[in-house]
Amino acid sequence: EWRVLDLGAGYGGSARYLADNHGCRVTALNLSEVENERNRSINKARGLDSLIDVIDGSFESVPAPDAEFDVVWSQDAFLHSGEREQVMREAVRVLKPGGVLIFTDPMADDACPEGVLDPILERIHLDSLGSPGFYQQTAADLGLKPIGFEDHTHQLPRHYGRVREELESREADLASQISPDYIERMKKGLGHWVDGGQAGHLAWGIFRFRKAA
Repeated sequence: EWRVLDLGAGYGGSARYLADNHGCRVTALNLSEVENERNRSINKARGLDSLIDVIDGSFESVPAPDAEFDVVWSQDAFLHSGEREQVMREAVRVLKPGGVLIFTDPMADDACPEGVLDPILERIHLDSLGSPGFYQQTAADLGLKPIGFEDHTHQLPRHYGRVREELESREADLASQISPDYIERMKKGLGHWVDGGQAGHLAWGIFRFRKAA
């Protein structure tokens, strides 16, 4: 039985997929107690609560012992930390020898000019984004061996553009629940991601690293 830690698990979609399709025992770590309560409720309704433990906590200080997990997994969460190197260090700490770190993250391109991503950073209240080179160098410094990086950067502007289209198509229905000002800010923010991706200033892909046995 594989032990998996999902860092920044959100509402738990990945954890449920891994548990339901592969029989993994998943620890879903997430900072938002509201998201975690909904995660627990969905897991129970689907009969997966025996395989998924939902934990309130920060991925900068993982509440788990050393060498606990076969896989550490994360989807588009590391960017929200101002201490991404510490997040990586914690991932390595809780991995078993020979374990695998798999994650994705919206990033700056390694050759991104300074300042061009400021509209994105201001919108999501961050000082910076990681980059492929940053994660690869940090992994090497922590003793991780690269298994591979699948570059799917072209999917990033397509994704944010599709989210914007969906928001616009449902704008009338959402008007009774969300203020017009908030919707406009959302559309503007999504547009920054689309523009940054199309300009080649952003990157996205799937990293895989292995801890030494």
